[in-house]
Amino acid sequence: MTTDEITDLLTEAYIDELETVMNYQTNAIVLDGVHAEEVKTSLEEDVQEELEHARMLGERLKQLDESPPGSEAFEATQSSLQPPEDTTDVQSVIEGVLEAEDDAIETYRALHEAASEANDPVTEDVAVTILADEEAHHTEFRGFQKEFPQD
Repeated sequence: MTTDEITDLLTEAYIDELETVMNYQTNAIVLDGVHAEEVKTSLEEDVQEELEHARMLGERLKQLDESPPGSEAFEATQSSLQPPEDTTDVQSVIEGVLEAEDDAIETYRALHEAASEANDPVTEDVAVTILADEEAHHTEFRGFQKEFPQD
């Protein structure tokens, strides 16, 4: 049977995914410069994937007889992903993405562990599916971090 820990983690992850969508979209819009194009394209693609993650999490909450939270439950926490004052500062966005992906990876590992302990294979599957995507994003942006000029 599912636990409060599982629904709490699903809810936290749902909110985090939607905050990530907002920040990735904003950064994809505001970044400038020749070095920004590849990162902007990646962020735009990731927006759709992060929205899909939120949908999956919301559906799982619904299946567990919980409701995904609305905007009043939202409290912004991704300070490192705020758009940079210098819109050519691609490196700060890359670092913000890496921090957000680290947090997401930690959340999905905790969700997987909680679901495993609760014998909830459906939530385990959701956690593993999303975790694989988040680790792929992290790897891509770690590559950007190595490749892009540092000021």
